[in-house]
Amino acid sequence: MKKPVILTGDRPTGKLHLGHYVGSLKNRFILQEENKYNMFVFLADQQALTDHAKETEKIRESIGNVALDYLSVGLDPSKSTIFIQSQIPELAELTMYYMNLVSLARLERNPTVKTEIAQKGFGTSIPSGFLVYPISQAADITAFKANLVPVGNDQKPMIEQTREIVRSFNHTYQTDCLVEPEGIYPTSEGAGRLPGLDGNAKMSKSLGNGIYLSDDADTVRKKVMSMYTDPNHIKVEDPGQIEGNMVFHYLDIFGQEEDRAQIESMKEHYQRGGLGDVKTKRFLLDILERELSPIRERRLEYAKDMGEVFRMLEEGSQKARSVAAQTLSEVKSAMGINYF
Repeated sequence: MKKPVILTGDRPTGKLHLGHYVGSLKNRFILQEENKYNMFVFLADQQALTDHAKETEKIRESIGNVALDYLSVGLDPSKSTIFIQSQIPELAELTMYYMNLVSLARLERNPTVKTEIAQKGFGTSIPSGFLVYPISQAADITAFKANLVPVGNDQKPMIEQTREIVRSFNHTYQTDCLVEPEGIYPTSEGAGRLPGLDGNAKMSKSLGNGIYLSDDADTVRKKVMSMYTDPNHIKVEDPGQIEGNMVFHYLDIFGQEEDRAQIESMKEHYQRGGLGDVKTKRFLLDILERELSPIRERRLEYAKDMGEVFRMLEEGSQKARSVAAQTLSEVKSAMGINYF
């Protein structure tokens, strides 16, 4: 029996941080180790170029960094196919065929695209590649006949647009060669979205409020010691608030079962007064270092031979391309344009 296919990936626009780790990377490793799925993990450099077209050097550098982050958290090229989007030209050809099945008005109605256009401040100068990237995303998903696509709740409109394209293509050309995917979404609205160190709703590269998987121990220490807590907790003896306090929020996320009793005790102590922020931050630092130290060590080891890292990406891209080529052949056959 064939394993269900999972497709997941990231835009390579910088190193990955703890928000990526708790939001997707850790779960990808768990799914990989379950050995129930055929996993494709890709670096979406073409999608990154839709709003970074003049920063190709940044994208190239990020490819190496994101690949190191993947390897450091345990993604294994022998278990998951890790590839670079731009190295699969079949994806661009599929995008072209799908574009003819989607109206401009439908693209402009996509809530995710509308939100991102507003956030990026494009105004009337929207790159056409950015506007049509939901179609490119559909090509990525369908090329590998992905059954499951793990995404955040904000990406539901993108999955729905892919499902529409699949239905439209299969109906138009009287075929069943494309697979309609299902999204895998967080169990709650807040799940998978790690707030920044400054209390901002989201950890973000652009806001500079994150801890990166590549940060050394001293950098992590400095960042933790500067975390947002309760601004009214001025003296140690003052009662403090744990709601909105990033230290306790992170303790809840990264603490393991054996830490729970101490975390709950510290919460109670902090709220009644007598527990300082420095002590809570040092406890959090110990917990984060337990998680990050082995990741950091693996990353440093892989970084010693970037040639090998890119050879791994090349092999994964070749494997992925053979799969996408088969799907493209089926698509062209269904359309009746396989002339030779």
